[in-house]
Amino acid sequence: MDIATLNAGELLRLYRARKLSPVEVTKAVYDRIGALDPAHNAFCVLKPEEALEAARASEARWARGAPAGLVDGIPATIKDQWPVKGWSWRRGSRTTSPDEVAPDDAPAVARLREEGAILLGKTTMPEFGWKGTSDSPLTGLTRNPWDRSKTAGGSSSGAGVCAALNMGFLHQGSDGAGSVRMPATFCGVFGLKPTYARVPAWPYGALPMQSHTGPLTRTVEDAALMLSVMARPDARDWLAPPPDVRDYRVGLEAGVRGLRVAYSPTLGYVRNVDPEIAAAVRAAAHRFAELGAIVEEVDPGIEDCREPMELFYVTNMALTVEAVGPEKRALMDPGYVRFSARGRTTTGMELLRAWGARDALGRGMNAFMERHDLLLTPSLSVPAFEVGHEVPPGSGMKEWLDWSPFHFPFNFTGHPAASVPCGFTSAGLPIGLQVVGARYADALVLRAARAYESVAPFAMPRG
Repeated sequence: MDIATLNAGELLRLYRARKLSPVEVTKAVYDRIGALDPAHNAFCVLKPEEALEAARASEARWARGAPAGLVDGIPATIKDQWPVKGWSWRRGSRTTSPDEVAPDDAPAVARLREEGAILLGKTTMPEFGWKGTSDSPLTGLTRNPWDRSKTAGGSSSGAGVCAALNMGFLHQGSDGAGSVRMPATFCGVFGLKPTYARVPAWPYGALPMQSHTGPLTRTVEDAALMLSVMARPDARDWLAPPPDVRDYRVGLEAGVRGLRVAYSPTLGYVRNVDPEIAAAVRAAAHRFAELGAIVEEVDPGIEDCREPMELFYVTNMALTVEAVGPEKRALMDPGYVRFSARGRTTTGMELLRAWGARDALGRGMNAFMERHDLLLTPSLSVPAFEVGHEVPPGSGMKEWLDWSPFHFPFNFTGHPAASVPCGFTSAGLPIGLQVVGARYADALVLRAARAYESVAPFAMPRG
């Protein structure tokens, strides 16, 4: 049995039938990490001894017919954005100490651990998760699983690579302006940014009320499984909505027949979408119509929110740089320092005006989603480009936000949004379709993504 071809749902079925054990799987995954990760650089922490100890405990529970929870025995990874009790916590930055260990698990980590997941290690990210590409001063270049000369996307960089290469089965990421969806798109895997605070978070980090925690996986079913665990309540997140404890796999196969689906190729204001991406996303929208959805090409009528979003973004970055202190600034990514400089001059009045723009955007999207069940857009406007660059060389772009205009509006509004693999460029690089739902309609976004996956199965790299 080739464990590398399986997904988490299949592992659980094999555990239940006593045809496979968590120890076998964990050993096989570490063998795969040893063979593939040196060329891709997706991990910054590995914990094989702890993982194998957890796998043996899981194997014993399965032998008794008493698994601990929904993901007992499933190998998982954690983005270094989040603390794992007793593990180092560098966040992609040389300004942090290798001796710093986290005193507690973040909420999503705690829920995965309680439900029996086997934590393999921590995945790479750009410094403090600030950008959409896969390099950091601390860990260097994380490389795309389809073409190692290309970026894997960020900031959940290593998580996207691990999902594509099956170095583990459940991969936790975070998304403040596209950081789950960008690596999902460039790596050709499924990534979900749930409704804001649907997955409790603590500590909030640099982007309170904008950063979301979500899964990156090879299949929609695995993402639904992972969300079912991570979305369970945690009192440390006082912004979280009332608990909605459910199994998001229930109803996953209900399809999209009769749903009102808006398709917007540009959101009404995005320019210069790569033609191959535009064509693939248009074809994906037609597939929704073939599946019985009522598809209408229409823009949501919202304003471009980049300027107010950036005010929040750079102001929070300025706080991080201030906390780091001037003596360590030379250790930081120059791009981070450049971005944060804008935030040091932001006034309270400017932030309040930006909040007003955010308020208008959120109300506008809520009104639009009363008339439509789903919104389809391209996920990114460009395919993966050369690793180590913030923008495609020779493109004339200046910053990573130039090529990710479809993502950050939905961090600002808090709506759930997923990146769904929908084909490849002529150079063999993945293309992503973004599926957006109404706030708290996470189950519907998953259901729509699964409907598309059922007729257009996601291809994965061989590794």
